Amino acid sequence: MLPQKKPQYELLGVQNPENEQFIKFIQFDHLDIKGIIFLISPLGTCILLQILGFSYLIQFISTVLHISIITIIFATCILDQILRHDDGNKEMKKIALSIEEGAEGFFKAQYGTIFNLSLIFALLIFLVYWQKGSGELEKDEIPVGGLIIGLLEGGSFLFGAFCSGFAGFAGMWVSIKANSRVASAARTCYNKAIQLSFRGGYFAAVINIALAIFGISVLFLVIYFYCYITITDQQKLNEQIDKIPLLLIGYGFGASFVAMFAQLGGGIYTKAADVGADLIGKIENDIPEDDPRNPAVIADLVGDNVGDCAGQSADLFESITAEILSAMILGATLTHEANLHINYKVTFMLFPLVVHCLDIISSTIGMYFVRTQPGIPTKYIEDPLCIMKKGYRIAMIIGFFGFFFICHHCLNPLQHKDAWLYFGMCGLIGIIVSYLFIEVTQYYTDYHYEPVKRIAQASKTGHATNIIAGLSVGMESTGIPILIISVGVLGAYYLGEQSGIKNHQGELIGGLFGTAIATMGMFCTGVYILSMAAFGPIADNAGGIVEMSGCDEQVRQITDRLDAVGNVTKANAKGYSVGSASLASFLLFRAFIDEVNFLSPTKKILDIDITQPEIFISGLIGACTVFVFSSWALRAVGNAAQDVIKEVRRQFRENEGILQGTAQPNYKQCVEIVTKAGLREMIKPGLLSVLTPLILGITLRAINVVRMQELLPAKAICAFLMFSTCTGILQALFLNNAGGAWDNSKKYVETGELGGKGSETHKAAVTGDTVGDPCKDTAGPSIHILIKLYSTITIVMVPLFVD
Repeated sequence: MLPQKKPQYELLGVQNPENEQFIKFIQFDHLDIKGIIFLISPLGTCILLQILGFSYLIQFISTVLHISIITIIFATCILDQILRHDDGNKEMKKIALSIEEGAEGFFKAQYGTIFNLSLIFALLIFLVYWQKGSGELEKDEIPVGGLIIGLLEGGSFLFGAFCSGFAGFAGMWVSIKANSRVASAARTCYNKAIQLSFRGGYFAAVINIALAIFGISVLFLVIYFYCYITITDQQKLNEQIDKIPLLLIGYGFGASFVAMFAQLGGGIYTKAADVGADLIGKIENDIPEDDPRNPAVIADLVGDNVGDCAGQSADLFESITAEILSAMILGATLTHEANLHINYKVTFMLFPLVVHCLDIISSTIGMYFVRTQPGIPTKYIEDPLCIMKKGYRIAMIIGFFGFFFICHHCLNPLQHKDAWLYFGMCGLIGIIVSYLFIEVTQYYTDYHYEPVKRIAQASKTGHATNIIAGLSVGMESTGIPILIISVGVLGAYYLGEQSGIKNHQGELIGGLFGTAIATMGMFCTGVYILSMAAFGPIADNAGGIVEMSGCDEQVRQITDRLDAVGNVTKANAKGYSVGSASLASFLLFRAFIDEVNFLSPTKKILDIDITQPEIFISGLIGACTVFVFSSWALRAVGNAAQDVIKEVRRQFRENEGILQGTAQPNYKQCVEIVTKAGLREMIKPGLLSVLTPLILGITLRAINVVRMQELLPAKAICAFLMFSTCTGILQALFLNNAGGAWDNSKKYVETGELGGKGSETHKAAVTGDTVGDPCKDTAGPSIHILIKLYSTITIVMVPLFVD
């Protein structure tokens, strides 16, 4: 409970900071190695900062920043352990090198384009705030006029873009280094293979979380110290400290901006290669997946890294960042309206960062429970999903108790003694929602359950009935998740109100913060779930390397088992992402209204009348853009896949020795085709997502010159956000689950059911898989980003919508 009853430096035996013992401590006299290790630990740092007289805010956020740095160092140690393993024989190394060269070549070209676009938008953000002038943008007592806030928002946008890009690179790099090591391990030890795959995924996930914590903490400290220097009155500084989170939203926009183009470009690349390789290889020529005779096979394996790893990592970084920032804004708003003590302002604002520190700890402990019997199984291969779920249960238990613990210490104001308990139950709702989302997604996408088997059965009667069954499953799969979200939001809102926190008018205001707590509850095991997601592409690549290098059938059976489970874990993570995106977008919508009211002190958005034609039409446009965006993303994959198919057919036609195994295909030609296509095709849907809300807001502002209605452009943007979010959630669920179900119905047939590989049923299932590929790996994941990108860009560009 805060404030603390006695100073923490008493834990070191320093009773009086003025005495000789304190001076010796500061001078590091008589400190042995244990004392030094303690001093550089997060707790030791916090105590030292308190002894030196730093404010509670500095102690708190410095400790969080310290944990993020230690996490990055620990992740580097995990990476070093992975790299120490054998990377296979000469043939495996050769294949892995080709994958690495293709992935890094595309990454450099893609991020060069994204970097240029980022600079343009950073300049646009700066100009939007600068042209407003310091008089219009003075934020109460915080001296951040047009020039300063323009530099802050533009700079934080670029910083967020850089961190998002680095997260994507880290995810891709660990995948291309781990794939050959997993393939090599599968020859000798099943336990080692699954651990290497999972720990590679863990590295990608934990770097995401640590970077998000690090970036937000650093920006918060920079802005705080600027305010500390320019505001001489400590009381005024304390009163205005809750405005800082609103200045951080540019970081979230930068993360969303990069994630959008990374996911689009990587998704187009990977699915164009995958569709082309499957249609020509499995249907037209009856050759197995990842067969070295297929000219598109290397492009397909490269795509797993640039799409499922780099793109997905940038996507996950953006999701975490958006959730943290929205919860920080709502926490700051709550403490301001309730007029809580400065210490509670700090803990409520920074609570999301503490939750993610808990996430790192619980998931790291869970990681060490991912293990099975060593050696090669002779009779029964333990289900990899069951192995990973052991660790997940451990992480969930630690997360559950840890969440209530930090609620008690951070969300426990003296005047509301039971508030922490209600907020803890909100977090419990979030944990339950995340678990249910994973289970429901698994039900609709795992071939052990009826929906996927239904699609496989439909494949017996042809390609068309496979497609019809898949569409049916995808549409049906939206029902239960929406009910889960609805119950979760309402439950968290009502429990938040029960905290008893009120504003000056005596109104209960804890409801929205309760939903923010529920969102954070979903992420208290986020690293572990995201590790399972990144496990998939590593296992997929390892299977390809095993097939191309001609390993024994027993080795291929192990990597096939890992690959099949990888499809399920990727689908589960997509369902988890949709659930978290739904709650995060709800919070960001509220944050947009807070920002509008903040920049418009004389006019407030209290309600939105959707019967006004401008507001209703804005909502329709928001819903429409989700469909147009999806269409353009799917078309991009189709166009690129056609080019791949034509090239593969040309090589087979001109060199018959390729299919006979006597001649080497030209892999580089297919890699070049999909690289150019991915870079070319990502621009159009990407710009649609970024420019639509800006053009709509500017147009409505021009209309309002005649209409003269208070805050009409801002209210219309609210409708745009509401409609696009609701439509986007449904569309993402449909595309992700339909695509995952199609994919695993093919996997089900390939296990030997319903005729097995090469049968007509298998060919129909392959058609469904190729239709589902761009749905689940290009359009679907991009919509997660789209609905949050709309929210972050509109918050950053609020000056365009406020007269």
